[in-house]
Amino acid sequence: MASAETRRLKLWQGRIETEVEIAGNNGPPLVYLHGPWGLAPDRAFVARLAVQNTVYAPKFPGTSRGDTEAAHALDNWLDLVVYYGELFDALKLAAPAVVGHSFGGLLAAEIAAAAPKSVSRLALIDPVGLWLDDHPVQNWMILSHKARRPSLFADPDGEAAKRFFDPPSDAAEQVETKAQFIWSQACTGKFVWPIADRGFAQRSHRIAAPTLIVWGDADRIVAPVYAREFARKISGARVEMIAGAGHLPQLEQPDAVLKVLSGFLKN
Repeated sequence: MASAETRRLKLWQGRIETEVEIAGNNGPPLVYLHGPWGLAPDRAFVARLAVQNTVYAPKFPGTSRGDTEAAHALDNWLDLVVYYGELFDALKLAAPAVVGHSFGGLLAAEIAAAAPKSVSRLALIDPVGLWLDDHPVQNWMILSHKARRPSLFADPDGEAAKRFFDPPSDAAEQVETKAQFIWSQACTGKFVWPIADRGFAQRSHRIAAPTLIVWGDADRIVAPVYAREFARKISGARVEMIAGAGHLPQLEQPDAVLKVLSGFLKN
């Protein structure tokens, strides 16, 4: 994220130290909750969000430098949601817009359900959190190397997939990038597997914020049929399908995603 400020906070009775990257100075506040692979793959997208918003992008507990064991301080899903409420308070964010992708989408939705007045607008990009027996959500942590690219990207050989999967040329950076990639999945995976249904359907009726659901039409991790399920569970939610995108439309088709988000966040 170009020219971003990184703020370090100690939370949860001082047991969790987390980094929050903040970019944009003039626009309304927006919290971006990254997916299972950490914040790094989304930095370019977040920087574009920061053109019109002041974006707060917290790293998931355990993925910040110097506190890799932070996820162990949280025991369950309730702890996680309350922790993010504490984070909002520490950042003095009364009712920001919240955008979340994949695991971060479920987290954003749960925050909006737990504390309806804490979120002004809610955008979910290919979130997990519901379960249909006929369309089981794929566990991205155990996909084979051969299945990984075509499961995550509509074009597994495209530039977005290459940027996501291909490691840096520097040997030390390769090790760091791969370690962060794997550890972020482990930290978030603690709270979402073995079944990516944490009971959100029982709480979804509490969401009061206007909600936009953005979905890649070639998502092979969470089938596009789930877009309708989320819309059915969240009153007044609107769906926007993104053509030519898999589970990471913000990386594969960023212009299309930014267009629909921009219009939604301005209204």
